[in-house]
Amino acid sequence: MLFTTRGIILHVTPYNDNNSIVHAYTELFGRTSYLVARHRKRKMLVSYALFMPLSVIEMEVEHLKTRDIQRVKETKIFYPLSSIPSHPVKNAIALFLAEALYRLIRTNEADPKLFDYLTSSIRYLEILEQGIANFHLVFLIHLSRYMGIFPNAESYMPGVFFDLLNGVFTPQTPDHPHYLSKEESAVFSRLLRLNYENMTLHSFSGHERTTIIQHILAYYRLHFTDFPEIKSLAVMQSLFR
Repeated sequence: MLFTTRGIILHVTPYNDNNSIVHAYTELFGRTSYLVARHRKRKMLVSYALFMPLSVIEMEVEHLKTRDIQRVKETKIFYPLSSIPSHPVKNAIALFLAEALYRLIRTNEADPKLFDYLTSSIRYLEILEQGIANFHLVFLIHLSRYMGIFPNAESYMPGVFFDLLNGVFTPQTPDHPHYLSKEESAVFSRLLRLNYENMTLHSFSGHERTTIIQHILAYYRLHFTDFPEIKSLAVMQSLFR
């Protein structure tokens, strides 16, 4: 049976000499894998060139619940991206976030709120001119809302510790090693108050930004035990030094 769905490209894996497996987060089916030919012939109904990290495309797909890898019949761009592929920092951020999403999102069930958050965030990154260095931090911390683990920002007060395991600020030192120092907790609390609209008004030092992203990833890793190291992190961070 054929369906038309929007999809966000997360990762492409070579399959054989002629085909790749494209991993996408789709509007109708959640995370789904598709077998796609790597040919770049003109007038093809499925354009391999569209499958770039965080591309938002419209696909006509054949979807069978009994099949692990689905088939794509036709593709077209849904939201054109020009700034993200051509801007070195935005492109590095896109690669990093696509890899993080590929590792985090495992469900094959639709989640309209998550899909809307992802597509609206991609559109915001495309037009963003200031505060680019904060984008991935704000994106990941607010993504945690849709993953069910957003920290309790209301529990912050000066001089407390952030408990990474339980997602709360606490005046007492937690009885486990997964917490931030008072100084780190103060910086982390600033992040929780940021969004895409106000992040251009706030700045972090290079050291603070590096530390924050490590803390965010550690937070995810504590709550999703199969969340591995993100290989593209080092490439992206090198652009912010």
